Amino acid sequence: MDQFSNLLKNYLAQFGELLKLWVQTVAPLLGQLGVPEIYREVGALGALYLLVTLVVALFILLLLRIGRRQRPVPPRRAEVTAEEEAEAEAVEEAPTPPAEITVEAPAAAPASLFERMRAGLAKTQGALVGRLDSLLSGRRVDDELLDDLEELLITADFGMATTGDVIQALRGRVARGEMSPAALRTALREELRERLKLEAGALDLNQAQPFVIMVVGVNGVGKTTTIGKLARQFTAQGKRVVLGAGDTFRAAAAEQLAIWGERAGVEVIRHGEGADPAAVAFDAAKATLARKADVLILDTAGRLHTKVNLMEEMKKIRRVLGREIPGAPHETLLVLDATTGQNALIQARLFKEAVEVSGIALTKLDGTAKGGMVVAIGAELGLPVRYVGIGEGVDDLRPFDPDLFVDALFRES
Repeated sequence: MDQFSNLLKNYLAQFGELLKLWVQTVAPLLGQLGVPEIYREVGALGALYLLVTLVVALFILLLLRIGRRQRPVPPRRAEVTAEEEAEAEAVEEAPTPPAEITVEAPAAAPASLFERMRAGLAKTQGALVGRLDSLLSGRRVDDELLDDLEELLITADFGMATTGDVIQALRGRVARGEMSPAALRTALREELRERLKLEAGALDLNQAQPFVIMVVGVNGVGKTTTIGKLARQFTAQGKRVVLGAGDTFRAAAAEQLAIWGERAGVEVIRHGEGADPAAVAFDAAKATLARKADVLILDTAGRLHTKVNLMEEMKKIRRVLGREIPGAPHETLLVLDATTGQNALIQARLFKEAVEVSGIALTKLDGTAKGGMVVAIGAELGLPVRYVGIGEGVDDLRPFDPDLFVDALFRES
């Protein structure tokens, strides 16, 4: 043990001498570089530390490169021997067993209209019926519960007027006798169904020959897409359809309508950008009569920033259509985006004041939890809901069916 201690002391002494020699050598060099005398010793030691670190790092990199060079390379595949060739020929000559005949499973039946409607209303169902069931769970029907129900309907965009009317009717039912939560749920369902039946109104294309539909709405609500889907549906019903690109203000509006016209196989009457919409309406009416078409659908500009100009433009278009085709337009269809909630109701009021709106197409119901707009718009404006959009497909623009809507909305999972 003493021998080891002495050896260690000798090594440390030698290391100290080397360290002192290093400092005595490097310190003057640091002085020449302008380092103050009190920092020269520390600087010399720091330089030694950096040098040792660099040497160790280089040594590690060298070891890694040596290790990569010595990694064994997989041997190349030997040339095919005569025996292997013979075996391969025997395999090739062997008779191939007959392939098994696989019978494809029949394709899944397309979803029914009810299931598609239910899928389209999934968000509204979660926001309304899901919260309704939670609200009714374990509670007795009293004024407090009805107040909570009123708040729920308002937040689901049923509108203040419609919600007040429904709650008043439910209070009347409760006053006539004790009601369970399940009975209240059924009563709400019936009240909504009755109001929706008053608002529904199917479009009868046989009222006139040709039947003229003027489509109005602000930009971005799906106006052109709705026109294209209607054209496809009417054509599938055997109707001859002509489209009029009356939105001459929005860039590429006519091109977008032309694409839909090509898909539907119908003619599109269009002018250049910035042309007079009334002139487009005139040519579209003339073309409809000349082709003996059954339906003319006219697109219009979606501008609400100057209501006076909009009203005058619409009046001019209506005069032109009425002069060429008696009674035209037979339907002024307002397209609204359900995802905008109460803003859609405001748009409907403005358009109703500016033009003679006769029906509503409510799009994008599948993308919102604000399906209560269907009830609010019809009830507060007295306008029938003609169509609802529940998806991206052509067939997902559906004529509005109140019974189907309510059944899909309140259907329990």
